[in-house]
Amino acid sequence: MNAFTRHPSGQKYRCALVTGASSGLGAEFARQLAPACDAMILVARRGELLENLATELGVSSPETEVHCLTADLTQAEECAGLMTRCQSMSLMPDLLVNNAGMGDYGSFEGAEWSKLDAMLQVNVTALTHLSHGFLPAMIASGRGAIINVSSLASTLPIPDFAVYAATKAYVSSFSEALRLELREHQIPVLAVCPGPVHTNFGKVAMRDVQRASLPSRDGFYVEAEQVVRDSIHALHTDRARVYPGWKVALLAAGISLLPMVLLRPLVVSRRGKL
Repeated sequence: MNAFTRHPSGQKYRCALVTGASSGLGAEFARQLAPACDAMILVARRGELLENLATELGVSSPETEVHCLTADLTQAEECAGLMTRCQSMSLMPDLLVNNAGMGDYGSFEGAEWSKLDAMLQVNVTALTHLSHGFLPAMIASGRGAIINVSSLASTLPIPDFAVYAATKAYVSSFSEALRLELREHQIPVLAVCPGPVHTNFGKVAMRDVQRASLPSRDGFYVEAEQVVRDSIHALHTDRARVYPGWKVALLAAGISLLPMVLLRPLVVSRRGKL
């Protein structure tokens, strides 16, 4: 059952924009949000995958107008160009899902700067830029919402995942502050903080191409469908942050109770055993 068919408010959006929509959580956000949207903008670098998803949505949600816009969000000019294209199409989203993200697993000194820079651009700069660009129209229309996909990694510093965890800490902090600023405009902002999810994220983040995925406890994996379902429910119940899956939520609560002086040795002891 789709999250929207169960939600009593019957929330409807004129236009939703989802970044990183070609696969993983982004594609799942598009699937679950489409029935509640008059129009949807799918954004990613891989145009063919976007078109495949648009075809799928055309069957499952035929009344939703779907647009595919390719953009490389590591490039500031393409991020700005994306907003210009939306404006030229008279499609200004009243729901922005900043889902696009990158990871890099390995020691900081052994990282390629080009990959770290791309990660900073997508996880931090593009997310902030798109929020800044689309917010004025939301405020002017008196309606809107923002979902920022953060991570459980935002809750603590993680060796070998140092830059990624730091970017997600930014996303969570930024989302909390922006939510407070926008309260008077009744525009909710939600930080989604999932634990490990079965997507292509881990394969892209790994430097060792022979390794299948990031080191994670199997019991903490949550399916993409549940992450998105819980996120949509959290948005509609006006929550500031959500940790999908009860095990992940319990772990996050435990982390929040521990002082950094105790977290440091714990994190070091679990290095390579996320």
